[in-house]
Amino acid sequence: MTTTGSDEKIVVGLDIGSTKVCAVAGRLVRNNREQETLEVLGVGETALADGVTKGSVVNVNNTVNAIRRAVAEASNQSNLNIHSVNVSFSGAHVTSIKANGNITRSSMGDEVQIEDIDHLLSDMYRNRTSIPADKEIIHVLPMDFMVDNESNINQPVGRNGVKLGADFQLITAQANAARNVRKCITRNNLEQETMMLSALASGLAVLTDEEKYAGVALVDIGGGTTELAIYYRNVLRHVAVFPWAGNSLTSDIQAGCKILPNQAEQLKRKFGSAIPGEYNLNEVVAVPGLSNRRPKDVLLKNVAVIIEDRLREIAALIQAEIIRSGYEGKLLGGLVLTGGTALIPGVEQIFGRVTGVEEVRVGYPEHLEPNGRADLVGDPAYATAVGLVWAGYKTIDNRISFISDPNRAAYNDEPANVPTRQPTYGPPPTPVREKVEKAPVPEKAPEEGGGLLGWLRKVTRPIRGNETDPY
Repeated sequence: MTTTGSDEKIVVGLDIGSTKVCAVAGRLVRNNREQETLEVLGVGETALADGVTKGSVVNVNNTVNAIRRAVAEASNQSNLNIHSVNVSFSGAHVTSIKANGNITRSSMGDEVQIEDIDHLLSDMYRNRTSIPADKEIIHVLPMDFMVDNESNINQPVGRNGVKLGADFQLITAQANAARNVRKCITRNNLEQETMMLSALASGLAVLTDEEKYAGVALVDIGGGTTELAIYYRNVLRHVAVFPWAGNSLTSDIQAGCKILPNQAEQLKRKFGSAIPGEYNLNEVVAVPGLSNRRPKDVLLKNVAVIIEDRLREIAALIQAEIIRSGYEGKLLGGLVLTGGTALIPGVEQIFGRVTGVEEVRVGYPEHLEPNGRADLVGDPAYATAVGLVWAGYKTIDNRISFISDPNRAAYNDEPANVPTRQPTYGPPPTPVREKVEKAPVPEKAPEEGGGLLGWLRKVTRPIRGNETDPY
């Protein structure tokens, strides 16, 4: 591909997940056909075992340190001094509330302008009549507009009218949880450009405009939460978050196979499948026992049965929520599955059978300039981080100019060494070399018998007793 020019603005996405923190630096590139692609300049990733639970920051210090290492690695790779980020948030506490609001325009004879919509959105952020005291409005997203007595208007700009209103989707979060995210950003001397729900960021990376117009349900299955975002006629119509995801599969494998949590996680990553029929009853892996104890044989068919059952439950929750949203039968674009758990073989078939949706696909970050770093973030586990970079160049709704409250961009409740506003990026200062922990390479199945997963030895042996029971 021939590149004829690139956008000068560089954007950094910071995905704070339940299992990892990932920072991705990138910039927009336009090729000779005026197609836009994303050039990945740097990637930093840090495992996060105890800092975020079910999408919410619960240990600020651990999360601050993980962010520092991930950002430092992305900075080193891209040769940039990073000052600001687009950051993700999630959590089972996230809710979507339908509301409506309106304003009376002062310029009665003029057409509706984008500034009028901005005014209406700002009023919705300030109006907390339907919001509990312990909640914070993160996104105010319009669905259909109303100008005077005409309703169901998709684009009000350019219409004449005095009264401007809209039906909104208010995405809220626990105020303490949102404050913890901002605290983690501030303590790393970073500025927050935008805070965005993870599923919305993922949608920017994996969904097409055609799918969003036809109607599509994005299912982002991360480590701690599964998020659902429904688009119809290019507008976000419904959002829901469930506290069951990849970590739930790991817990089930641990309990069902009676092994340690880290062994269950590695077993899931290397041999996990939602298709029990692909394994014979004599296919096992040998898992090390406790000190001075014999290794334990685990049947791969049992692991697959456990994974299949849990994914069926998650798919049933998604189906129930689609029915509740009122968009059952309207989603011509079907389901798009993303997040790390979407890589498990057989996940598409399970969601298709349980939901009855014919079109189901796994969503990978698209339109990336080919290079080694693009290969690194080119799978569903990095959809949110890549989408946060795209958020610097496009929006989930082109009718509005902001999707997060500009008055809540910083954490100001305690003194912090926050730099004054300056150019977001530039060459890094002459470094005082401190040791930066290298970001781990994404989990890919290593060669048999090598590396971290060397203890997982796939063997076959005769069947003994009743071993068809997965539990």
